[in-house]
Amino acid sequence: MSDVTRAKHGRPVHHWRRDVIELAALFTAVAVADAVANMIGHGPDGPALLLVSAALLVATVGFHTWWARRHGHAPPTGDTGARPRSEEQAGPSDQSGESAATVSEDGVLWRMRTTVKDEPGSLAALCTALADLRVDILSLQTHPLADGTVDEFLLRAPGRLAAAEITRAVSVADGAGTWIERADAHDLVDAPTRVLGLATRTALDAAELPLALRQLLGRCTIRSLPAVPAGGGRGPEPVPTEGVLEDTVMRLRAPEGGVITVERPYLPFTPTEFARARALVELDARLGPRVPRSQDVLTLPEGNDITVRRADTGDHAAAKEMHERCSARTLGMRYHGPVGDADRYLNHLLSPRFGRTLAVQTASGRIVGLGHLLWDGDETEVALLIEDAWQRRGIGTELLRRLVGMAVQARCESVYAVTQSSNTGMVAAMRGLGLPLDYQIEEGTLVITARLDASLVAPEDGVRVRTEAP
Repeated sequence: MSDVTRAKHGRPVHHWRRDVIELAALFTAVAVADAVANMIGHGPDGPALLLVSAALLVATVGFHTWWARRHGHAPPTGDTGARPRSEEQAGPSDQSGESAATVSEDGVLWRMRTTVKDEPGSLAALCTALADLRVDILSLQTHPLADGTVDEFLLRAPGRLAAAEITRAVSVADGAGTWIERADAHDLVDAPTRVLGLATRTALDAAELPLALRQLLGRCTIRSLPAVPAGGGRGPEPVPTEGVLEDTVMRLRAPEGGVITVERPYLPFTPTEFARARALVELDARLGPRVPRSQDVLTLPEGNDITVRRADTGDHAAAKEMHERCSARTLGMRYHGPVGDADRYLNHLLSPRFGRTLAVQTASGRIVGLGHLLWDGDETEVALLIEDAWQRRGIGTELLRRLVGMAVQARCESVYAVTQSSNTGMVAAMRGLGLPLDYQIEEGTLVITARLDASLVAPEDGVRVRTEAP
């Protein structure tokens, strides 16, 4: 078995017998050296022989050093070992821990942004530096600024090339403020096509705006602040119609009032990015409130039919009536305490600006369950409320599966639920997802986080689904 196969944490694993043999060889060498020294030292020509031996040893060492340097500059062979991962320095997303052996032979995709001087030859020098590393430039966008030009690259680099080597070469070519992170296949789409796709998604569903902004601008935190907070009080400071750009923060006027704040602390926004984000928000405002109206009819195990559909603020009255039919215990489990007025929560929860809501209604049109997928900055929360008479029938589990399926489609990495440790129904529904779960308990409040897997979304066993037009 080779050392590469037996490697642990990047270091070869040595067998104990090898250490014993090396120790025995050391003792043998010491004994032989002592015997030779005694024999030569007591002879008539002992000192002369010792000097000749020392000269031979020095000559041997010099020849070995020359030979090693000469062959060290020879072209590498195809089986040259990969550079250890511990020597790499990469961008924020280079934390997968994969070894060089798992890197595709086609290379690794990187997104890189750097600032160069706005003068002839600057971009050419940068491209030459990348070419010397055998880095292929797949796409390039330029963002002109007052004191230079921000160039954004999509690169394909050799798998053994560390991010630190790329940024070092860019720095030598006078690139400043360089930022780099791993890319994926989604980044291979050119910018105009990607922007058109995001605009289409936003046009079809108002809840897509925060997700579209996040995919447009990369890793960032997006918060929608209503003009009047759900709990009352003073809202955020208003922003002008054209919005405000402040280095790593942009603030845009929300279509329904309030403010949309986008923050990316590790990388300043460019005027081009600000203009694109503002155009998406303006498109959303012109189209007005809209929610897809497709619906699914589910047959419960006992034979009753219920309908699951998207909900919005138009369902406010029916949702409030459902709250009034729920027991104090059920509402306390959902809102983690007594609920004085459901109006304080429903306008926020049903607004597509803050997430997506699924409603469960009976054949008579009465809402008996609500499921919420809420955008919480750069995280995603799921929450359920099922009317008492309809609990323990699999409705909550089905709602949760659909909400998590939406989160997977939105490319969310995880979802979390905040509940009470005594809420066995919610705990069981989260466990029923079959996903890795993390639990945190603080003063009776339980936070369950599920790491998402795109393979899930199968309906609950025993629940038949058929899709109908609205």
